[in-house]
Amino acid sequence: MVTDGWITQGDRERWQREAVRELAAILDAHPGLPLIAWTVGPAGGSLAGRAGGPRAAFAVWQQALGLDDVLEVPAGDGSAIWLRARARRGGIQVTVTATVTAGETGTAP
Repeated sequence: MVTDGWITQGDRERWQREAVRELAAILDAHPGLPLIAWTVGPAGGSLAGRAGGPRAAFAVWQQALGLDDVLEVPAGDGSAIWLRARARRGGIQVTVTATVTAGETGTAP
């Protein structure tokens, strides 16, 4: 709980623990998905996953987590596409990103 308008170190630590619990719940609920790198936000309240490899790795995480706010941004030279999908889960902002080759058409299996 934030009091007097000040966010304390204890608040930030609690938010990070909540984000870690949400990540554990995600990993427990979705065994066998492609491994991705995860980052807990420094002030808590957010998780960021970075999918490497083919577009299908991004797509399978997007579908499994129900991430419905999706953005695709092509590189200026058209060589790659930056992908982002996000949603709130259990009060935590969960975002998954990837950069894929522009010509890649792979989708989730």
